[in-house]
Amino acid sequence: MNKRVCLAGAAGWAGSALSRGIFEADDMELVAAISRSHAGRVLGDVLDIEDLATPVFATATEGLTTEPDIFVEYTKPDIAKFNVLSALRSGAQVVIGTSGLSEDDYQEIDKVAQEVQRGVLAAGNFALTVVLLQKFAEIAARYIPHWEIIDYAHAGKIDAPSGTARELANRLSKVRESQLDVPLNKMHGPKESRGVRLDGSQVHSVRLPGYVISVDAIFGMQGQKLLLRHEAGSSAEPYVDGALLAIRKVSDLVGLHRGLDSVMDF
Repeated sequence: MNKRVCLAGAAGWAGSALSRGIFEADDMELVAAISRSHAGRVLGDVLDIEDLATPVFATATEGLTTEPDIFVEYTKPDIAKFNVLSALRSGAQVVIGTSGLSEDDYQEIDKVAQEVQRGVLAAGNFALTVVLLQKFAEIAARYIPHWEIIDYAHAGKIDAPSGTARELANRLSKVRESQLDVPLNKMHGPKESRGVRLDGSQVHSVRLPGYVISVDAIFGMQGQKLLLRHEAGSSAEPYVDGALLAIRKVSDLVGLHRGLDSVMDF
C-alpha cells in the first residue's frame, strides 16, 4: 500500500523538488500540500506538473484532515514545531527538513512522539555529502580535540546557525566538547567575535549574497589541520533522495531520531 504523504512547504525551493519526487515515486501518494500563498489551487498547476492533482491547503491543520500516514515539514522554524506536534497528535509519522529548531523544540517533539508512539526523523540537511561530513567529523573529534564550525548561507536566511550546523554541533557533543586554549571568559575583546558556544562547539554563521548552503568543520592540531566541507549548488535535487528515504523509513521509528544516517547502513 502506498504511503499517504502531506507536505508542508510544497511550493518552496526544496519542497517543490520533493513534491515532484513524491509524485514520481511508485510507493507514495501526495495527498495534501501546504502553501498559504497557493491555497485552494491544485499543486500540479502551481508547479507545472501534469497529472498532479494534489489539493493545496493554507495550514497544516487543514491538510491533516486528509489523514496522511507521513507528514513532511519543510516550512519555517516559527511554525514548524506547531505543525509537527499537530501531525503527531493526528496520528501521522513525521519527517522534518525545516532548519532552525532549538534543542528545547526537539525535546518537546520527542516527548510528544513518545507519548503517541510515533516516529520523527529530523535532518538539518538530507544531502548525502552532509551525512558523510557528519560521520567523518565524529571520527575526527575522537582524535582531534580542537575544532570549530562555520556555516554559510544566502543573506536572506533567517535562522542562524543553520539546521546543518546545529545538528553537527549536537553530534560532536556526543563525542566530547571542543577544547579552547583560551576560555571565553579569559579572552580580550568582544566574545561575539568567537561565535556562539553551541553544544560544546564554537559555531560561526556567515550570511552573504552568493552563498546557497555550505558548512565547514575545521579541526586543528599542532602543525596541521583538517578541513571537512559540504558545499551545495543552486539546485534542490541533492536533497530529494535523502528525503524520500526518510519518508520510507520513518514508519519503523518511535520517538525523535536525528540525522539521516540513523536509518542508513554505515
